[in-house]
Amino acid sequence: MNGVPATTGLGEDTPLTRAAQAGDVSALALLLERHRPGMRAVALSLLGPGPDVDDVMQEAALVALRRIVDVRDPQAVGPWLRMVVRNNCRTLLRASRRVEPLEEVPLPPDGVTPEQVLQSHALRDWIWEAIETLSPALRLPVVLRYFSTGITSYRQIAEACAVPVGTVRSRLSQARAALAQAVTATAATAHEDVTRRTEAGWLEARETLAAAERGEFGKVVKDRYSPDVSLLAGGELLGGAGVLLAGMDGDLSAGVRQRPVHIVAGRSLVVWEMELISPADDPEHCPPGVAWIMTLDGGRIDRVSLFHAARPMEPASPVA
Repeated sequence: MNGVPATTGLGEDTPLTRAAQAGDVSALALLLERHRPGMRAVALSLLGPGPDVDDVMQEAALVALRRIVDVRDPQAVGPWLRMVVRNNCRTLLRASRRVEPLEEVPLPPDGVTPEQVLQSHALRDWIWEAIETLSPALRLPVVLRYFSTGITSYRQIAEACAVPVGTVRSRLSQARAALAQAVTATAATAHEDVTRRTEAGWLEARETLAAAERGEFGKVVKDRYSPDVSLLAGGELLGGAGVLLAGMDGDLSAGVRQRPVHIVAGRSLVVWEMELISPADDPEHCPPGVAWIMTLDGGRIDRVSLFHAARPMEPASPVA
């Protein structure tokens, strides 16, 4: 456990927090357990008894996994965890159309985005190793909710997964509970370098688009995609490789171009969030953005689901 003391008294928040920020998931688990009573008390005070309390607690644990590095004062980790719970409760209350005041969520220091923090933090490897243990039905909502930039609301996730919003809520609840156990279970196993995989994802997206503009998208599909690849939109099957090729050719012929703005790259699930650039003489030709949600089997893409954004996606800081 990287030298973290076994005791968890009041004076242990600082070493535990610093160990967690260095990537020790066991230290983070100790912090969460130590502050669980206070966190749960906050949730109960805002939501009252019920299953929503457990959901909020699970969501807070995932937020802590991603953003423990944001804590500047290790001695203040307890108030920070309670603030995470409070903000999650208020988000839930707003979604339920119950009016509550919004407390400002502090941003990471020096203008760094949560995605940049995640990409530079050792815990990302544990998180992704745990995500890979989930079933495909649970994995996709989790990846969209916590790692995408343009498909994070329950409604958007429901559209992308072609399931009701209630199913999204249920699957996220199941996934959070499973991840809470899987993160600790996979902490001692070997982890892939997520930063390297994400860099490769950016490169592949750019090379795919460049190849398409050279008229070589067919070669990319042959080399990288399964012969039985399926193309879907809104949960509806559009066809296979032929439709995928025709769609790309049609967009390019119409003057539509795509630009990667955010990449999520797992072993079995990859998401390319793209800005769609309409031709100058027809600025309303296409939606502002599209996400390619791709599943892999044996290293080859076997399914592509397209999700068109209803609003522009904010560009992330691409990996150089």
